[in-house]
Amino acid sequence: MHDAYGGQQQGGISTPRGQNDIFIFTDPESGARYGYDKFEGLREDGSYSYTGEGQYGPQEFVRGNRALRDCAKDGKTIRLFRTHGTSATYVGAFTTGTPTYEIETIPDASGNPRAGIIFNLLPTVARVELLPAYGGGLGPETLIDYSAAPRSWTPPEYDDVVVAAADTAPGDRLVSRIEFELQAAFGEWLRTQGLSPRRLPLRAGSALIEPDMFVPERNWIVEAKKSIARGHVRTAIGQVLDYAHVARKAGLDATPVILLPGLPEEDLRELMHTVGITLIRRIEDGFEVSAP
Repeated sequence: MHDAYGGQQQGGISTPRGQNDIFIFTDPESGARYGYDKFEGLREDGSYSYTGEGQYGPQEFVRGNRALRDCAKDGKTIRLFRTHGTSATYVGAFTTGTPTYEIETIPDASGNPRAGIIFNLLPTVARVELLPAYGGGLGPETLIDYSAAPRSWTPPEYDDVVVAAADTAPGDRLVSRIEFELQAAFGEWLRTQGLSPRRLPLRAGSALIEPDMFVPERNWIVEAKKSIARGHVRTAIGQVLDYAHVARKAGLDATPVILLPGLPEEDLRELMHTVGITLIRRIEDGFEVSAP
């Protein structure tokens, strides 16, 4: 590749002269030896977390790191390759997300802590199934045994929740005290109805995704939102349909459910009804279930 296109042959980021492409390389197996697998991989939202270059000392925005940071401004396309030894498999084209990066404490090649640059990359045309999940590979397809006892669910703590800031790290779930409290109250209400909220991690390609709650007695896959605002409801619709689709592919019965603190606009309720989503809203003495 370097003979054909040029670019630096050392490090994980290559900037061939005269090209509108930046080549970046990831070797999950090799990176795991240095602890990079804890900071790299495909996140639930589909973004890819990628560690900057520089084996020792704080990583800085020079050479490849600077080029990757500025690629959108410079009109460059990121070309990601997964490597093993001297072989490289092309994954696809990426661009930078928002925020472009975050600074994390990561190990250097000797295991010493230092400041590292973690880039937030978004696929444009890519085979993301070739990438490992965030935090490391998932192993064989049989990793999740859906026939086993469902994982226990505990009410989220919300007394000391800090509402996420605008520069929250990519992939972090933007939740608030209101949303946590709503989930906790709903979980307690379910138990008074003789139902048992559970956790349900789902395998989607090479990544794990997980709804806010699973109610096995009703096959409810629940996504909660803190607001009835259109943007929040539209996001919930897309998320819960995705969860239900993945669960059905795994052989599970799945009824998509959206949990809200109040009643959304009528046209949004009509939309949920049309696509088969059950709406559950909080009322004064509990929760009201509106099936499609």
